[in-house]
Amino acid sequence: MTRSTRRTRRTLQVAGTGVAALLALTACSSSDSGSNSTKSDTSSSASSSSSSSSSSKLSGTVTVFAAASLQESFTALGKEFEKEHPGTKVTFNFGGSDTLAASITGGAPADVFAAASPKTMKIVTDKNDAVGTPATFVRNQLEIATLPGNPDKVSSLKDLTKSSLKVVLCDKTVPCGAAAQKALTAAKLKLTPVSYEQDVKSALTKVELKEADAAVVYKTDVKAAGSKVQGVEFPESAGAVNAYPIVLLKDAPNAAAAKEFIALVQSAEGQKVLTEAGFLKP
Repeated sequence: MTRSTRRTRRTLQVAGTGVAALLALTACSSSDSGSNSTKSDTSSSASSSSSSSSSSKLSGTVTVFAAASLQESFTALGKEFEKEHPGTKVTFNFGGSDTLAASITGGAPADVFAAASPKTMKIVTDKNDAVGTPATFVRNQLEIATLPGNPDKVSSLKDLTKSSLKVVLCDKTVPCGAAAQKALTAAKLKLTPVSYEQDVKSALTKVELKEADAAVVYKTDVKAAGSKVQGVEFPESAGAVNAYPIVLLKDAPNAAAAKEFIALVQSAEGQKVLTEAGFLKP
C-alpha cells in the first residue's frame, strides 16, 4: 500500500466519523424540538382550557326572596342582570320579610335573600341557612301615605291618632310595622289601626283603594305609587330607619349567578337604581 493510498483512507474515516456525529446531533436536536413542541402544545392547551373556564357564561334561573318594598327597584335590576348575562332569568318572591324568612328556613328553594331588617335576616342566619355575613346594601325611612291631595290635612304622626281617621299599619312582626311602632313609642303616641297588613305593599294598597285614609309605609313605596297617594314626612321617622341586608343562601341552586346578582345590587349601577327609588345609602 502506498503512502498516498493510506492518506486517502484516513481522510475517508475522519469524514465518516464527522457525518455520524452530525447525524447524531441532528437527531438529538430533532428530539429536543419535538419535546419542546409537545410542552408548548400542552401549555397552550392548558392556557386555553383555563381561559375557557374563566370566561364561562352564567346561565339558569336565579331565585331572589326580597322584601316587598324592593319590588320596583329589584325588578329593574333583574332585567338589567338578564341583559348583561344572556341565558339567565331572575325570578322574585316579594313579601313580608318575616314570611320570606320562614319559607327559607322551611326549605323553600332560593338563591338570595334580601330582608328589610337585620332582625328578620337573623331568622335565616340563626338556622345556618346563609353563606357568610349578610351585607347592608340600603336603608329605608318611613313616611305617611295619605289619599291624593291629603283631604284629611294630615301633617304629623299625632294626626293619625284622630278617631275619625281610618289608618293602616304593617303587622308588628314585619319590618315596616316594627319601625312604625318604634316611631310611635318615641313620640309617646298610641294608635289603633283598622287593620295590620302582612307587608308594606298591602298597607299602601288600602290607601290606594280608598279603603283607608292613611298608612305608615316607606318613602320608597310612596314614591313608587306616584299620584295614587300623597306623602307626609314626620320627624320621628329619623329614629326608626331600617337597614336592608342581603345574603347568598346556603343551598342556593344557582350560587354562581346568585353571587353576581348580589354584586350587581352592591355595585355603583345597582346603588343608583336603589337611590333613585328613594332608598338611603347603606
